[in-house]
Amino acid sequence: MQEKVFRDPVHNFIRINDPMILALVDTREFQRLRRIKQLGVANTVFHTAEHSRFTHSLGVYEIARQFADHLEHFATVTPGDGGWDPDERQVLLAAALLHDLGHGPYSHTFEHIFKTDHEKYTQQIILSPETEVNHVLSQVSRDFPAKVASVIAKTYPNKQVVALISSQIDADRMDYLLRDAYYTGATYGTFDLFRIIHLMRPFAGGISFEDKGMTTVEDYIVSRYQMYGQVYFHPVSRGVEVLLTHLLERAMELYDRSKTDLFVDGNFVTADLIPLFEHKISVMEYLELDDSTIIANINAWRHSSDQILADLATRFLDRKPLKSIEIESDVRDLLPKLLELIREAGFDERYYTAENDSFDTAYDSYNPNSKKSKTQIEIVQQDGTMVELSAESTLVQALSGRTYGNARFFFPNEMLSKHDDWDLMAPMYEEFQRYVRNGKLVRPSK
Repeated sequence: MQEKVFRDPVHNFIRINDPMILALVDTREFQRLRRIKQLGVANTVFHTAEHSRFTHSLGVYEIARQFADHLEHFATVTPGDGGWDPDERQVLLAAALLHDLGHGPYSHTFEHIFKTDHEKYTQQIILSPETEVNHVLSQVSRDFPAKVASVIAKTYPNKQVVALISSQIDADRMDYLLRDAYYTGATYGTFDLFRIIHLMRPFAGGISFEDKGMTTVEDYIVSRYQMYGQVYFHPVSRGVEVLLTHLLERAMELYDRSKTDLFVDGNFVTADLIPLFEHKISVMEYLELDDSTIIANINAWRHSSDQILADLATRFLDRKPLKSIEIESDVRDLLPKLLELIREAGFDERYYTAENDSFDTAYDSYNPNSKKSKTQIEIVQQDGTMVELSAESTLVQALSGRTYGNARFFFPNEMLSKHDDWDLMAPMYEEFQRYVRNGKLVRPSK
């Protein structure tokens, strides 16, 4: 086929010369990703962060394509020598392109509320004979959909392929760091992608990197650390996520109550959301959901007769996020007092407050006893031996296992408002504000 080229602000050109990949891009399931934002509600903070799961998935494919091209220089010669098998190219590229196929609207917020798992949905979409994606993959071979799904599940027997899609330094992470940095305007999420690719070396257990370019790998680790601290865990973005979470929780509560309470009308949700609220949603019904589905409902809920639902919808649509303060363990005992003051102000604490802990690590060295053990980054030394990255790099050793992020308490912005002396509520607001100093929960002085 003639090569198809997509212009891309991150990779310049995304090249497709495989008919199967182009056919996958044209499927309804992949096109749906155009309607799901990559960063959820982050555009309420970083106004240009409007990019989609579609653009990210194409980017992951492009990086995986470059991986495959590079690794062909290290093709296996004899079975078991740890070299790259060029026959794995198609399954690698298909898994890279389709890895986010199962994301729902607003991605991780959606998963938290409705207890879904985007990786499991990705596998179901790939394996379902009802999907166009499955039909395209089945043209390669009868078992090809199962192979691609097993890469997503991390059970595929070739560990190199799995590592290239899901590890601490993979095509997915590389694209979203570069792409999210570009679209948020952040400068600290960048690193030398070209150099990292050319440092890659296959081995029987996965993928390693030459030690002569270890500073490039360090730069990648630092970029990830900075992006999480400055973008992904931004307190205002988290405030909007909490608001969306409570909004959907209120909607589900009202829907459940409508089954037994004649005074609650359950017709306030559109037909495409009902299977989700009933927790009986098929793969094809799941594929009907995207960001616009949720927004259409929230727009209608702004006019709901339920005051809490209407207020939360209005706050979300008009960008009135919940405020927050950082909480340390030594002052956590003060939270009941804050909740009492918020209740006195007339707010239902279930929907207007939250504790939200966001923590992650810049790099985790391999721990086989961990419940979610992460593959370590291997560095190939000049004599051919391999060492784990943090054992070789003092910089990564300093970051290894270190958590970033914080615990925050979210509450209505009104609690920080200034009130006139004649306002009967003024003393209560003033008391609440005694517990807040420089964005943190503090113990008031006596």
